[in-house]
Amino acid sequence: MKLIVVTAPTFFVEEDKIITALFEEGLDILHLRKPETPAMYSERLLTLIPEKYHKRIVTHEHFYLQEEFSLMGIHLNARNPKEPHDYSGHVSCTCHSMEEVQNKKHFYDYLFLSPVYDCITKSGVASGFTAEELRQAGKSKIVDGRVMALGGITPDNILEIKDYGFGGAVVMGDLWNKFNACTDRDYLEIIRHFKKLKDMAD
Repeated sequence: MKLIVVTAPTFFVEEDKIITALFEEGLDILHLRKPETPAMYSERLLTLIPEKYHKRIVTHEHFYLQEEFSLMGIHLNARNPKEPHDYSGHVSCTCHSMEEVQNKKHFYDYLFLSPVYDCITKSGVASGFTAEELRQAGKSKIVDGRVMALGGITPDNILEIKDYGFGGAVVMGDLWNKFNACTDRDYLEIIRHFKKLKDMAD
């Protein structure tokens, strides 16, 4: 099962070093998600990440970055719901219901289904699905290798995600909570946590 990491929503000093270290530890795909931020900051971050990893990065904003940095692709969501009219590369998108997954699956390279568990980064965003619904969706192949689980993924539930038949787990809050840009002197804790998740996903 793939392990996908979504960036923290804001930029911080050690970010390029942490992302590079995650790739070195076997990160499959990074989603660059920086809502409401100027493109120049994303450009700067990308220039600091070794070029060989660019083809494993998907951007949620400023879609021209995909071409400029030879990124893997673009991701559509409520803020950016349409791909550029002349774009023909990799596209993923976020879905919030099984119906949406069924309707969109054939048009995209893969989909995020969210929130599978209670959200860690946004308080009050509860899981949208029961365990039974997820199990059933896996049995009927609505959930398959092209559907990635997003929302509240931790070491406590990642094996469950695998059992349901998801093609990947998307991690955000659980990972970035392991690093405090203001107080932490190193980022060993975040790397250790990532390795644990990676071992469980493989």
